Amino acid sequence: MIRPQLLKSVGARVAAVALLLAGVAGGVQLARHGGDDGPGTASKEAVAAAEQAAIQREAKHAADRAARAESERTAALKASSMAKRAAADARSLEAAQKKATAEKKAAAQRAAQTGPVPYTGTIPAACKTFSGSREIGCALMIKAGFGFGEFSCLNKLWDHESGWNYKATNPGSGAYGIPQAYPGDKMSSAGSDWKISPATQIKWGLGYIKGRYDSPCGAWNHFQNNGSY
Repeated sequence: MIRPQLLKSVGARVAAVALLLAGVAGGVQLARHGGDDGPGTASKEAVAAAEQAAIQREAKHAADRAARAESERTAALKASSMAKRAAADARSLEAAQKKATAEKKAAAQRAAQTGPVPYTGTIPAACKTFSGSREIGCALMIKAGFGFGEFSCLNKLWDHESGWNYKATNPGSGAYGIPQAYPGDKMSSAGSDWKISPATQIKWGLGYIKGRYDSPCGAWNHFQNNGSY
């Protein structure tokens, strides 16, 4: 016969094992299915984050495209403005050139009547330190074959004779012009505009000097010794 104490001990052990098995089964079930905040929720958050990143990338691309479009628009406006300014400058320059040409033509027409007739020849660089009739005299002297060093003599000679004034007139002798030709109409051999053209008078005077004194310095030396040339 089994003792009551043994049955009681065995029953307690069976109940403990059953309780343990029930706890293990519950844990397995919980691990298998999880709760509402398990992997399913994490997957949704990842998708949302990816979508947000895509939206941000697209927004950045749109902003970049807008910036490029604005930069291109600004560049186009600047280029158009520069083109308009260049066209305006070209028109202004053309107008100024036309005005200068008209003024030069008008001056030439007035000079043809009253003088002085403008000199249209080339002025050597060495002669540009002078102005007016002296500049013309320097240029024509070099063109006639004299060295630049001769101009100091020519300058002193005609400075004394007429002050390089193409209208200079000697009331006593009637000598006329820059070289003080006597009579003045001798200079017509160099040009019909001898009365109002410094260049015509200078050409005649250089020819006279070359024929009689060989050079401006020769004429100046003669003048110093004799008071005339």
